[in-house]
Amino acid sequence: MNTPEGTRGPDAPLPGARNALVLLLLINLFNYIDRYILASTLSPISAELFGTPGEAGYDPNAAAKMGLLGTGFMVAYMVLAPLFGYLGDRFNRWILIAIGLVLWSLASAGSGLATTFGFLLLMRILVGVGESAYAPVAPTLIADMYPVRRRGAVMAWFYAAIPVGSALGYVLGGLLAKWMTWHWAFFVTLPPGIILAAWCLFKKETPRGAADRTSARPFSLKDCLVLLRIPSYVINVAGMTAMTFAIGGISYWAPKYLVEYRMPPAASAEAQAALNAEVSFAFGAITAVAGLTATLLGGWAGDKLRTRFPGSYFLVSAAGMLAGFPMLLGVLYAPFPLAWVFVFLAVFCLFFNTGPSNTIIANVAPPQIRATAYAFCIFVIHALGDAISPAIIGWITDRTRTPENPKGDMTLAFLVVSFIVLLGGVLWALGTRHLARDTAAAPSRLP
Repeated sequence: MNTPEGTRGPDAPLPGARNALVLLLLINLFNYIDRYILASTLSPISAELFGTPGEAGYDPNAAAKMGLLGTGFMVAYMVLAPLFGYLGDRFNRWILIAIGLVLWSLASAGSGLATTFGFLLLMRILVGVGESAYAPVAPTLIADMYPVRRRGAVMAWFYAAIPVGSALGYVLGGLLAKWMTWHWAFFVTLPPGIILAAWCLFKKETPRGAADRTSARPFSLKDCLVLLRIPSYVINVAGMTAMTFAIGGISYWAPKYLVEYRMPPAASAEAQAALNAEVSFAFGAITAVAGLTATLLGGWAGDKLRTRFPGSYFLVSAAGMLAGFPMLLGVLYAPFPLAWVFVFLAVFCLFFNTGPSNTIIANVAPPQIRATAYAFCIFVIHALGDAISPAIIGWITDRTRTPENPKGDMTLAFLVVSFIVLLGGVLWALGTRHLARDTAAAPSRLP
């Protein structure tokens, strides 16, 4: 640390914290732009690779295969996250982030070169490998630079990149697919990834546990089992799994669903492309505004209520999920343009937990194994969440195809997935009574 311990107030971040936060936020923004470019280009990719429903030669398993693109990414991401979490608790985290950035940027650009489903699936798997080096490591740097009292708001700023990046991915992918081809949507992600990776190499490692005023000792894999004895951690991971299952599946298919299942059919291929771009833009704008506002307000509310309600981060997360379920029903069944209002409210409610739920992990995990704690969480929430939900939605859609309805019933698929939102809200509500005790015990759990 550059500043003597006695001169830094209890609520003060470490020197250089803001600059590091800006860099990590930009990387996270780029991360989600890259992920959701795929979601906004599912229709043109599917049409090029598999044909159009109702036409000769159309692959009847097209929707399930397109869902596998998301599953392949998530499987690589979740399986390798524990490895990089382990490395992140032992080695220079900025170097790990730079390596991951370069890999996923090259693989994303490679996605634009795909002319077969197999090659595209391989590239999405490699994107998942690269991103697994970043996700479990970045929030631990923030936790080591900012004290507990400020972490909720700071984590909210970091995770605000999720709705904004997702929205930019929807918009960018939709517009580039309309103006050029879907291939170009992936090419443009390469330069910023390389630039951000180079910036990481100029950053110095932050001492682990510095903001908690403790020093991190070497740990063993056996030490990581302590996470299973922290009620707040276990319950939070369960709630995040339910949330990830629902949001991951719905967000992956949302632009395609709105265009092909909720909107009147377009009169021509050109009109269909224009409609796809318009809906991707509208959905992206809503995700940006509602998601950003909800993420920041959720983090602020968690910090603000912390002195009155010790379990405030759980309370805020549960409230958002329980309120989000009826909003999702409105998205599925309300007529347009009223349904856009429910889209906004659903996105707001479902993003309200982002800052608080991730702050819980930072606060209750011992500083020595924070990256491992995030990595284990990533593995579980994706293995049981959005690694399978996009494919499940695609599978239900394929199984409900009939000669009268060749597209299948994606509304039914969304409804099935939406009920998991209620489960997430209940789980987070159960965690409120444990949080204060688990937070206080975190710095000393590993002596």
